[in-house]
Amino acid sequence: MDQVKAMRVFTRVIDEGSLAGAARAMDLAPAVVTRLVADLEEHLGARLLNRTTRRLSLTDVGEGYLERCRRILSDIEEAEALASAATNEPRGSLRVLMPPAIAIHQLARHMARFHAMYPLVSVELVAPGPVDTLDESFDITVISTRSPLQGDFIARKLARTEVIMCASPEYLARRGRPQHPSELKQHDIMLPPIHELSRGVTFERCGADGLTAESFFAIPSRPVMTTSSVDTKYACALHGLGIAGLPSFVVGDALMEGALERVLSQWRIYSYQLWAAMPTRKFVPARTRAFMDFLVEIFGGRDEDPWLAAAGCPSYLAAQELRALQAAREAKAAKASAPADGD
Repeated sequence: MDQVKAMRVFTRVIDEGSLAGAARAMDLAPAVVTRLVADLEEHLGARLLNRTTRRLSLTDVGEGYLERCRRILSDIEEAEALASAATNEPRGSLRVLMPPAIAIHQLARHMARFHAMYPLVSVELVAPGPVDTLDESFDITVISTRSPLQGDFIARKLARTEVIMCASPEYLARRGRPQHPSELKQHDIMLPPIHELSRGVTFERCGADGLTAESFFAIPSRPVMTTSSVDTKYACALHGLGIAGLPSFVVGDALMEGALERVLSQWRIYSYQLWAAMPTRKFVPARTRAFMDFLVEIFGGRDEDPWLAAAGCPSYLAAQELRALQAAREAKAAKASAPADGD
């Protein structure tokens, strides 16, 4: 028995949730996956998995063994990467986890260029749903969060994205353009599921100095549709169903092309940060470093919203004005506190 291969198969079975899923992911026959797991259990003299007709679950022994397997396989990968680092050429398989909307609307357009730059790197991209924390079974996890990032891992900031209200020009011509959040009650609104709204939505309007000049708390009373799918809301907004709150990285192109218009352009809802994170390791393979650097390059790597910048939206301009104002104040304070000549 190839014990390392069996350990890799065992961890993939857990990651995929089934023997069949692991077989597909690793391009192995299902019978081979079943045999390798059985051989591993026989070698250890302990059952690792509880098998039923509907699901698999780890035994107590299996949970402890899985954690050790991940560490051992990570060390093996680092050793292999260290041995091949002399070639300075990224190669091998890279596992990446990210939210589906980011994969579809941002990463997909750049993958051909990454492949041209690093033809020996094979990317396994997994995008099952929202991602708000690191998953150590992946080389890189792209995280979207409104909260400060916490955890024992390495992370690099990619960008900030603002959630804004948008609708098609056809819908707005038919129903009118609201000038204040209170007018949203007269419109068809697309929202996340009601339980995700918690207490409602707070809108903020920026003044000329970039500071909040007015806040308005609202629970729109007429949702025409509720869904947690960003792409469903985006598609329905494009086809004139109503007004939707969408991330700027999704609607940036549509705003520039005129397929969507920003509603309540002087108001903002909230923004969240995009990060690329990876487990803390003594040695990071060249392929991981290459992809991490590529992500920072295509997203900008700064605490600002590049999609609203491209679309020239007022909230972005207000944020720029705020930063300029703060910089001017800091420079003035530094000048005032500096000792005079001759002191």
